[in-house]
Amino acid sequence: MAFSSSYDGAPAQVSDLRRVAMISLHTSPLDQPGTGDAGGMNVYVLELARRLAAREVEVDVFTRATGSSLAPVVDVSDGIRVHHVAAGPYEGLTKNELPAQLCVFAREVLRTEAYHPPGYYDLVHSHYWLSGQVGALARDRWGVPLVHTMHTMAKVKNAALALGDTPEPLTRLIGEEQVVAAADMLVANTDDEARQLIDLYDADPGRVEVVHPGVDLSMFRNPGMAAARKRLGLPDSGQVITFVGRIQPLKAPDVMLRAVAVLLSERPELRSSLTVAVVGGPSGSGLDSPDSLVRLAEELGISSSVRFVPPVAQEDLVDWYAASSLVCVPSYNESFGLVAIEAQATGTPVVAASVGGLTTAVRDESSGLLVADHEPASYAAAFERVLFEPGLRVRLAAGAESHARQFGWDRTAEVMLGVYATAQQKMRADLSGIAL
Repeated sequence: MAFSSSYDGAPAQVSDLRRVAMISLHTSPLDQPGTGDAGGMNVYVLELARRLAAREVEVDVFTRATGSSLAPVVDVSDGIRVHHVAAGPYEGLTKNELPAQLCVFAREVLRTEAYHPPGYYDLVHSHYWLSGQVGALARDRWGVPLVHTMHTMAKVKNAALALGDTPEPLTRLIGEEQVVAAADMLVANTDDEARQLIDLYDADPGRVEVVHPGVDLSMFRNPGMAAARKRLGLPDSGQVITFVGRIQPLKAPDVMLRAVAVLLSERPELRSSLTVAVVGGPSGSGLDSPDSLVRLAEELGISSSVRFVPPVAQEDLVDWYAASSLVCVPSYNESFGLVAIEAQATGTPVVAASVGGLTTAVRDESSGLLVADHEPASYAAAFERVLFEPGLRVRLAAGAESHARQFGWDRTAEVMLGVYATAQQKMRADLSGIAL
């Protein structure tokens, strides 16, 4: 079954869409990506909100407050407000403990709307299943359509668990099924994710639309490798292999380190000139052993080559991408893989797992290399190709920039507006008993 966006280049017809309630319960779009639960979804929510606001659609984002010092409402920019909702203890709650706070969170979201005239929000867009549970309640209470983006799915994750990772609980599986049944439209990042929604969650194909996430092409561009390395204090010459993301088994940074060890055993001359950068912080089950990668590097005998870097702001992240000979994304599953697109936008080839959305984010043999398994030797072979095969890196670098240019956030927003319009039409048809 093939899926395609309804986007045809013309502005979406949503003249009656004035204000969207966006729900991102478990992580705030204002949090620094790369640590805790903050990652690609945070970037997605904030960048989409910015592009919608630029099209005169106001966005209120509701997220759970994680600190007493946070202002109840933050005006991010014209047309975008982030509401910090008090629901449960500010700190110490894991995602698996958050379902117990859904009722309190939902009550506060509904209360916020109640301060305004009826019809204040025209649509709800929820992100991740916890938010979808709240979104479904708001949909029925406000009489507006619900658009839901899964971002990740428990059934998919459990089918490809990393060694040492914990299966998603039954509570989440059931919760996801409920959200799929309640949503007027479901947004999938890729064709592969759309098929998973239909095959694994029995989603109505007519309510599933593919909308690729984007990249900020004005931010993520090629500043030049030499200039980027100078700003970061990296050697002018030599090879740099970089991992960017949350430190947890799902993201498989250990696979990259093991692959580096294989590469160095086969190319010992690299030891004096190779830098391996791990940019990010512990997250999820990785919090149980936050120094595991440091210990692994020591066990593998590659500590002198590895540099651990805390999460950085986007402008610094651009330099880490651009300074790299290649960026490695070895995840066991990704709904899309924003890191891969960001890296390619700076002109850096990506070596990534051939899983999930990464097969869309990376064009194999054109913008990077896809690896069919998670064997360190397979990644080491891909690293060696990029670093030493004559002309390959230059060709992949050019293909990376070209490929990334297809994924701007402006295009994402235009397609999403079309999805919003479809959701409005479907809800009206459902209420009148007309089949679309």
